[in-house]
Amino acid sequence: MQFRGFWVIQTVSTTPFNDQKPGTSGLRKKVRIFQQPHYAENFVQSVFDSLEDFAGQTLVVGGDGRYLNREVIQIVIKMAAANGFGRVIVGQGGILSTPAASHLIRSAGAFGGLVLSASHNPGGPDEDFGIKYNIGNGGPAPEKVTDAIAARSLVIDSYKILEAADVDIDLIGTSQLGAMTVEVVDPVTAYADLMESLFDFAAIRAQIAGGFTLAFDSMSAVTGPYAAEIFERRLGAPAGTVMNGTPLPDFGHHHPDPNLVHAKQLYDRMMAADAPDFGAASDGDGDRNLIIGRHSYVTPSDSLAVLAANAHLAPGYKAGLKGIARSMPTSGAADRVAEKLGAPLYETPTGWKFFGNLLDAGMATICGEESAGTGSDHVREKDGIWAVLLWLNILAVRQQSVAAIMADHWATYGRNYYARHDYEAIAKDKADALMAALRGALATLPGTGNSGGTVKSADDFAYTDPTDQSVSRNQGVRILFEDGSRVVFRLSGTGTEGATLRVYIERYVGPDGDLGLETGDALAPLIAAAQDVADIAGYTGMDKPSVIT
Repeated sequence: MQFRGFWVIQTVSTTPFNDQKPGTSGLRKKVRIFQQPHYAENFVQSVFDSLEDFAGQTLVVGGDGRYLNREVIQIVIKMAAANGFGRVIVGQGGILSTPAASHLIRSAGAFGGLVLSASHNPGGPDEDFGIKYNIGNGGPAPEKVTDAIAARSLVIDSYKILEAADVDIDLIGTSQLGAMTVEVVDPVTAYADLMESLFDFAAIRAQIAGGFTLAFDSMSAVTGPYAAEIFERRLGAPAGTVMNGTPLPDFGHHHPDPNLVHAKQLYDRMMAADAPDFGAASDGDGDRNLIIGRHSYVTPSDSLAVLAANAHLAPGYKAGLKGIARSMPTSGAADRVAEKLGAPLYETPTGWKFFGNLLDAGMATICGEESAGTGSDHVREKDGIWAVLLWLNILAVRQQSVAAIMADHWATYGRNYYARHDYEAIAKDKADALMAALRGALATLPGTGNSGGTVKSADDFAYTDPTDQSVSRNQGVRILFEDGSRVVFRLSGTGTEGATLRVYIERYVGPDGDLGLETGDALAPLIAAAQDVADIAGYTGMDKPSVIT
């Protein structure tokens, strides 16, 4: 509302979060919680109150299109105007994939951005919503910023918002909201142009024109428009290549997590007799990926290793890699590639912000997590479509199938048999007790004989960041066996109800060993050992995982 030539800024009294403290990756809660009066406003104001010197600066805003996305974007725009930002850039319709948002922050020279997403979690009125703040490098805010936001949210007593009509975010162009400019932009083109600058689109296009077939499942989430533009229009794949390509507020009742459980439609298609040559999927906000060749599933850890070993085949990486980084739970497959390339290998805690520091310092080029997140120094987020395009570039140059590339890779580097077992929605006190018991037993584990073999060492992973010497502790309990196998236990904070225990099981077999085992058979002794050591059934009441990937 405009009153006598002035825009009215309201300072609204409110109450702090109390037990709804944001997590380190942002705020991720059920939609019904975000719909409480002042709830979203509290978090947005807590972000702004924790920042300095942003008056007149640019803020990027967009999300994955899930339920409540458009409503919260209007709140953010009006609060940005009231708090003194000079410009807000919004993806048309409120849409921006997370990697596209990172690219936009960087290319626009923005102060930062608010990304509205709950990542791979379900969407809908009874499901999940989230907000996170990304800094000017395009990556997730570091812990010193998220800690400040969390602390502010516990004491906040007011927020500032412009009293005004909603902005039309469906029409590309600029408008004024008070003293602030609102710019609505095409969310796809700039990102697609970036991808075309990194990869040999001509070679991929020729491969497709020659009969190479692919399927990409957007899971009714944000990557649909990006995938249609890149795969179908720019690369010439036929219409229908992109499955579930329309972003829906509830993701079409899908759980938009690209794993073998939730992307079963794609998996079944790739295992059929008439399967395409290549299949892939991405998640709710576009930062994760699933890679499946015809009758050949590729684990995220193996995918990272193959991409690193072959990145030089793509124009954007022909100069080689400055370094490779992986999260601690990710298998050691990439370590062997780094050793052969003579490149540094960094093992970090889970969380892309740790990779961002290495990328900003020019210490790494390609990074990856076992949870299907892979990316490079082109942005400061993991990037699902980027990973798919690098695979397509490699396939076009090598003229081999996915299965053949994997066989060659294992014959060169050996094979890391690997699986992740997720035990979801555990009562938090039970999950905490399990981890406390494991940490309490660390000193007694080495030398223990069990069905997994002899324990060589055990620790609670800690990381010293080589860029700023900051230390992150209690990142997950690692049990290493004499034969090079390992089991890792870690609690995940990505859910909105209860806790998720993730158990990572890994066995290495050298190039001369048995590379053709079924993963379940190869890991069976270690799976039994993990159950015994942690007493998972005793603490959780679950005799099997919720999800195996």
